Amino acid sequence: MQVTFLGTSSGVPTRARNVSAVALRLPQRSELWLFDCGEGTQHQFLRSDLRVSQLSRVFVTHMHGDHIFGLPGLLASLGLAGSCDGIDLYGPDPLRDYLEGVMRTSSMRISYPLRTHRVKEAARSGAVLLDDDDISVRCTLLTHRVPAYAYRVEQKPRAGRFDVAQAQALGIPPGPIYADLKAGREVVLDDGRIINGASLCGPERPGCSLVYCTDTVFCEAAVELAAGADLLIHESTFAHAEAEMAFARQHSTSTMAAQTALAAGVKQLALTHLSPRYVPGNPVTADDLLAEARAIFPNTELAKDFLTLEVAAAEP
Repeated sequence: MQVTFLGTSSGVPTRARNVSAVALRLPQRSELWLFDCGEGTQHQFLRSDLRVSQLSRVFVTHMHGDHIFGLPGLLASLGLAGSCDGIDLYGPDPLRDYLEGVMRTSSMRISYPLRTHRVKEAARSGAVLLDDDDISVRCTLLTHRVPAYAYRVEQKPRAGRFDVAQAQALGIPPGPIYADLKAGREVVLDDGRIINGASLCGPERPGCSLVYCTDTVFCEAAVELAAGADLLIHESTFAHAEAEMAFARQHSTSTMAAQTALAAGVKQLALTHLSPRYVPGNPVTADDLLAEARAIFPNTELAKDFLTLEVAAAEP
């Protein structure tokens, strides 16, 4: 998996940071997923190396404008491009009504299938929100002024590494049959031998996982969802000194994000959704928030627009 930050500011954009949007690239599937879509997100796509034509799913955390105002424009542009096979939208209950209102009042027309999925019940029950042959998605309710949801994307375990030398020693010629063997399937050779592909593969390899968590004050639900994740993307709207304001507005400080990462035992933390008050030249900057977080959770990165992170599970 590959994560690209398209917007890392909270509330309003700055010269260096657009509002919330994170793209998840799934290279083996030639597929792109988007988490939140603040105003100007489609412009951020144009400034990146990502192909918006690969977009297939959008996950919305909550209905505040800095997370959704870019969605109608992006969906309209996909329709005008004429190359979209369909989009699945996941989010809070009002998401469908919001988009239908925009389409009705602006005469916006969508020429492709647009499917909306309410996540409230999956978050309440702990049920899997999305499950396919390769990836599952779960969500949970956070603590914010309006219903807000965090999402966990988890790649299913992969087959162990295929032992080419052993296959060749068995007299199995290279070719399409190797794909079946690598997948652990049983194959019949031309000479009648039956080969179990699993016997030619090493131990099963764990899939990678990431959690996208914004907007929220520190909450146990986020810790539980993020348990053991390879990457936690967590909002860090305020510095530690402004914890009182963070609680009042139900946002996180840098230290809350780090405490969540530490309690959840994640591999890496990325701070995003930074208040515009921390621009360079001000008494407190984003680097100060990074230092606060690293004092608690050393493996922390400060997200910036167009930063790309590779998400990979540790090999057994």
